[in-house]
Amino acid sequence: MIRICLAGVTGWVGRGLVPEIAAAPDLELTGAVARAGAGRKLPELLGSGAPPVEVRASVAEALAGSPCDVLIDYTSPEVVRGNVLEAVSRGVHAVIGTSGLGEEDFAAIDAAARQRGVGVLAAGNFALTAVLLQRFAEIAARHVAQWEILEYARASKPDAPSGTARELAARLSKVRPPASAHPIADTFGMKEARGATLLETQIHSVRLPGFVSSIEILFGMPEERLSIRHDSGSGAGPYVAGTLLAARRVGAFVGLRRGLDSVLEL
Repeated sequence: MIRICLAGVTGWVGRGLVPEIAAAPDLELTGAVARAGAGRKLPELLGSGAPPVEVRASVAEALAGSPCDVLIDYTSPEVVRGNVLEAVSRGVHAVIGTSGLGEEDFAAIDAAARQRGVGVLAAGNFALTAVLLQRFAEIAARHVAQWEILEYARASKPDAPSGTARELAARLSKVRPPASAHPIADTFGMKEARGATLLETQIHSVRLPGFVSSIEILFGMPEERLSIRHDSGSGAGPYVAGTLLAARRVGAFVGLRRGLDSVLEL
C-alpha cells in the first residue's frame, strides 16, 4: 500500500485525484493539505465520497500527523519548493505537478533527494499527449535547427512560462541549441516582443480567458515548417492518470527525474 499526502487537495487536479486514490486498491490517502480548508474533514469540502482525512494548513503539519510514502504537490509556485524539501527531509518521495520551479530549484531538490535516498518526479504536464509532444520535439530538434515555443493558459495563471514550456526548453537544450538567423540582442524596437529566452529557446506566453493549457512548438526550415501542439480539455482526467502513475513509480529511483516519460517505456 502506498500512503499519499496530497497538497492542493481542493484544487482542480486535487479534487480529481481524491476519488481515484480512494478507489485504488494499492493507494491510501493519509494526508491532505489546503490552507482554506484547514481543520475540516475532506467530506465537508469535497462531498460524502471523500475519505475522512483531516485537512492541514501545511505540508509539515500533514506529514507530522500521518505516515506517508509519497507527497503529491499541486499547490502554488510560492510554496512548492519548500513543500518538496520538507517531504524529502523526512524521507518521503515526491511527485511535483505544480509549475513555476526554475533550474536552481530543481538542482536543490535533486541534491536533497540524493542525500536522503528518495525519488522526486517533476512534470510540467502529466497528460500523455503532452509527454508525446515533448518526445516528438526532441526527435525534430535533431533534424531541424530552428524552433520557438508558444504556450497558452487561463488568464489567471500566475507563472510564466508554464512548467510544460520550461520542461520542454530544458529537454531541447540537451539536444542542441537552436540556430538563430538574427540575434535577439540585435532586434530593433522592443526586444521583449521576441519573447523570453530560456536555455537559448524563445518562449511566448499567452494568458487569456478561454484557454486551459496548450503548448505548441514551431520548427522552421527554408520553404517548410513543422508544428507540434498539445491542447488540454476542461477536465483533469489526463493529469490524474499520469500523476498516479508517477506516484506508483517514484519510489523506484533516487534523485530528481523530470517528465512523465522518465518512468514510461517510450
